[in-house]
Amino acid sequence: MARKKLVASFFTLKQEYHVLQSADVRKAAERCGFEAQILDADNNGVLQVQQLFRFIHAPAEDRPFAMVVQTQVPDGLERVARNAAAAGVGWVCLNRAIAYLDGLRREHAELCLSSVTTDHAEIGRIQARQYRALLPRGGWVLYIQGPPSSQAAQERLAAAQSGVQGSGIELKVLPAEWTEASGEAAVKAWLRLKTSEHLKPDVVGSQNDAMALGAQRALRAQHPEWTGVRYTGCDGLADGGQRLVQIGQLSATIVVPSCGGPAVELLDHAFLTGNPPPLSLVVPPRSFPPVEELGPALAT
Repeated sequence: MARKKLVASFFTLKQEYHVLQSADVRKAAERCGFEAQILDADNNGVLQVQQLFRFIHAPAEDRPFAMVVQTQVPDGLERVARNAAAAGVGWVCLNRAIAYLDGLRREHAELCLSSVTTDHAEIGRIQARQYRALLPRGGWVLYIQGPPSSQAAQERLAAAQSGVQGSGIELKVLPAEWTEASGEAAVKAWLRLKTSEHLKPDVVGSQNDAMALGAQRALRAQHPEWTGVRYTGCDGLADGGQRLVQIGQLSATIVVPSCGGPAVELLDHAFLTGNPPPLSLVVPPRSFPPVEELGPALAT
């Protein structure tokens, strides 16, 4: 395996967490001596596949030794991954566990084939603990979910729903698309429903900070009199969600460390040692602020 080009593909670089991951890939690649090329699929699954296949089908001397991929589609681009492996290109999938990797590793034991993900179920459990702290007597949460087809969105929602059982907290789920604009649109659509007129949420909980901001803008524009609504998010970048908590715009967020740098370091370790990487590396999230510091009096 030649130490040469590394390709990192993201389905969008308009979302702050993916911007964080791409920057993390670049920094880690520089530390490890890899030449990193970053691809932005502009939120277009077909374009992402086309971009990756251009590298897979390139002459052998021009192919990357591995691809680090944040996929848009739920299956983790299995067909593309299999073609990459057949061409001698390693594959590390970001932010999701991948069912097909185990079999692919048995077929291509010489390649680096792995995934690096955060624990999405733990994110949902942290959300539930945050809601319980903010609403100790129960209440209801307008819950902004990412794309329902996304494994991350599914796991976060299921764990959050399980975590609030028996607490008197009810989740009203609205699907969105991870962006601030989609969070705003989802809440605007809900507000147009007759049933929403007298349903003031106690908390608006979002699966990322961008959707939380969009949801907040929509709700405050339509119902400025609805004071006391708390907002929570996820991703928790230092200049994003953490700053929003510090200035009081969000009550809480969840810090999700980048998977990009660990993915590059995993590849570097495999390269240096000749040992295969683990099937999956899990990067743990954490509440910001810690859940024990939350409470109704401290919430915005």
